[in-house]
Amino acid sequence: MHTDTDLRLGYLVPQFPGQTHIFFWREIAELEKRGVDVHLLSTQPPPKGLIAHDWSAEAIARTTYLASKNPFDLLRAALKQPWMQIVRQMHIDGSSVARDIAICLPAAVRLLNYARAHSLDHIHVHSCARAALIAAICKHMGGPTFSVTLHGPMSDYGRGQPLKWRDASFATIITRKLEAEAKSELGDAFPEHVYIRPMGVDTNVLKRKTAYVPPKADDTLKIFSCARLNVVKGHQNAMEAVHLLVQQGIDVLFEIAGEDDAGGSGYRRVLEQRIIDLGLADHVRLLGAIDADAVKAKLLEAHMFVLASWHEPLGVAYMEAMSCGVPTIGTNSGGVPEMITSGETAILVEPKAPEELAQMILELSQQPSELNRLSVDGRAHIVANFHAALGAETLIDGINATRS
Repeated sequence: MHTDTDLRLGYLVPQFPGQTHIFFWREIAELEKRGVDVHLLSTQPPPKGLIAHDWSAEAIARTTYLASKNPFDLLRAALKQPWMQIVRQMHIDGSSVARDIAICLPAAVRLLNYARAHSLDHIHVHSCARAALIAAICKHMGGPTFSVTLHGPMSDYGRGQPLKWRDASFATIITRKLEAEAKSELGDAFPEHVYIRPMGVDTNVLKRKTAYVPPKADDTLKIFSCARLNVVKGHQNAMEAVHLLVQQGIDVLFEIAGEDDAGGSGYRRVLEQRIIDLGLADHVRLLGAIDADAVKAKLLEAHMFVLASWHEPLGVAYMEAMSCGVPTIGTNSGGVPEMITSGETAILVEPKAPEELAQMILELSQQPSELNRLSVDGRAHIVANFHAALGAETLIDGINATRS
C-alpha cells in the first residue's frame, strides 16, 4: 500500500459534488486510507437538481468553495495583485486569456490564502478548465505545486491550455488517445511527468451477492443506463432502439438514471418529448439524478446495461455496470476501446446506429449462456484493471516523484 502520512493535499473539483462525482469521493476515501490529509476544494456548488448522493451533504460541509458572487471581489483582488505581471510570467499573450486570468484571479487569491493557512503541500485539479487556471495562477503568486487530470477532449476545457499545463508538476490522463491529443496541442507545454491512469470504481461495493440471472422468454427485458442527460450520451438513440424492439413485439423496460446540466430544465425536456413522439411512455423511464445505492440497485435488477454515447472519453458508467456483473453494450467511440475489446468483456456497436443497437440487444437477450459469460468476464476485467485504489496510488506516486 502506498502511504504518505505527511502529505497535505488540496483536492480541487469544479462544482463538487455533482451527479457524476462518485468516483472522486471513492478516490478521496482511498487517499485518506493511505494517510493523506485531503482538503476538499471546489469552484462553486452544483445546481440543486444535480446533488443526488447520500454523501453529498457531508461533501458540501467539507468543501471550501472558491468562487464568489460579490462583484467587488474581482476589483479588490485585481488591485491587490499585479495580475498583468502574472500574465507576462505565464508567457501568455492575447487579451482573451488575460480576461480569463482576471476572472479566475479572485478564486486564485482565495486558494492561495487557504493553502497558506492550512500548509498545503500540493493541489491536484480534476479538470483542465478554469479550475486548472486557478491553481496555475495560485502557484505563480507563490502557492504550492499543482497537477491536473485530463478527463476528456481538450476542446471541452476552454482556451489557454498551455498555461494550465506548463507549470504543472505532473498530469494524469485517462487514455492513450487523450494523451496523443494533449501532446499534439500542448507541444513544449506538455509536462515531463505524465501518468496514464483511468478513473476507477469500488469493486468491493459494486458486486453481486447472487449470480446474474438471464431473462426468460416471458420476462420483461430490463435495460438500464446511467449518464447525464446530454445529446452526446445517445439516450435518444437508445430510445429509438427500444422503439424498434417494441415494434417487434418485445416487452422492454428501459430506465435511465441521470439529469441534464440544468438540473432538469434542459435536455431532459427534449428526451421527454421524444418518449411521447415514439409512444414509449410504458417502456422508458427517466429516473433523474439518483444516489449511488439506487444506481447499484437498478444495476442488479437489470438484464443489460446499455449506453449509446456518441463520444465517451472512457466510461465510468460502463465500469460500474461491469463490476456489478451486468452484461454491457456500449459504443465504439472515444477511449472506450481502450477499456473494452468487443465480444470479450462487453459488446460495442457503432454510435448513432439504433438499428444495430436494437439487433444486438435482441440477439443477446436470446443467448443466456453468452449473457452469463459477459457477467463473469466483465466483472473480472474491472476488478483486475479499474479498481478505485489505482487513482489514489497514482496521485501519491506522482507527488512523491516530483517532490524528491
